[in-house]
Amino acid sequence: MTRRLAQVAQKVGVSEATVSRVLNEKPGVSDATRAAVLTALDVLGYERPTQLRGERARLVGLVLPELQNPIFPAFAEVVGGALAGQGFTPVLCTQTAGGVSEADYVDLLLEQHVSGVVFFGGLYAQGDAPHDHYDRLAERSLPTVLLNAAIDDLDFPRVSCDDAVAVEQAVGHLRQLGHRKIGLVLGPADHVPSRRKLAAARTAAERAGLELPDEQVERALFSLEGGQAATTRLLRQGVTGLVCASDPLALGAIRAVRRAGLSVPDDVSVIGYDDSSFMTCTDPPLTTVRQPIEAMGRAAVELLVGEIAGAKVTHDELLFEPELVVRGSTAPARDRG
Repeated sequence: MTRRLAQVAQKVGVSEATVSRVLNEKPGVSDATRAAVLTALDVLGYERPTQLRGERARLVGLVLPELQNPIFPAFAEVVGGALAGQGFTPVLCTQTAGGVSEADYVDLLLEQHVSGVVFFGGLYAQGDAPHDHYDRLAERSLPTVLLNAAIDDLDFPRVSCDDAVAVEQAVGHLRQLGHRKIGLVLGPADHVPSRRKLAAARTAAERAGLELPDEQVERALFSLEGGQAATTRLLRQGVTGLVCASDPLALGAIRAVRRAGLSVPDDVSVIGYDDSSFMTCTDPPLTTVRQPIEAMGRAAVELLVGEIAGAKVTHDELLFEPELVVRGSTAPARDRG
């Protein structure tokens, strides 16, 4: 007990006596100090006294599917900074293969009495994935915000980049460059953002008088290796332009083109999605569709903080406009015939 008092006191910058007064619900402590002591308890991994466990901590869980794709740490940095500015402490929860699952993280966050949760690209975007842990959040009325598209059954605030506009921009750019045989590298078939991208691509192709048969659409895991394997198959179809559902998929596509003895962009043009960090440093620099990370992250925090405060916030999906960033991985089509 003495060690716990000392650690919490040092963390908050108050005396051990002040910590003791908070834990024993004694008067003479300001609300701000009381909240800081309880948050320090949660951060240091100590259980709250029984009489205080019903209150939510000023902690917010940030649940990420991975850290290898730079877009997720970028979102977490924006959201975490905005939360800190509102007096909340972000708790980063990153999944790893064979490690703690998204559902496990939800249980852990509920045990810590967090004030809310922000999800980045989680299982809510996959129609065939388990969703029971989201039901637990809804049952507890825990403020929760989802970043990017989700299945229709989940009634949480959502902040998304407009996938349809993103693909329209990408396909339109390739069409202007003279590409008539365009391929898509998307995520799994049950992935909602990928479904939206496919629907938009078919519409854009039809308007441009192009065909987009199933043979020119490949599914892959969101990784460089997945992009490489999918692109290898698409190259056999003779595509000259590729639209990929993430930047790592696009980098895998570039590797596949080169291993086939072809060049990017002279033989095949490649477009990514996200405009994550270092895409200006690739060879060639990647043409990609930029998500407005700063605006989306701050909107997610506004929605979450509003719900925590008991305000009525919209549960309609907020769609943010993407921006095509043209760099060196796209060029006028050249006949490969």
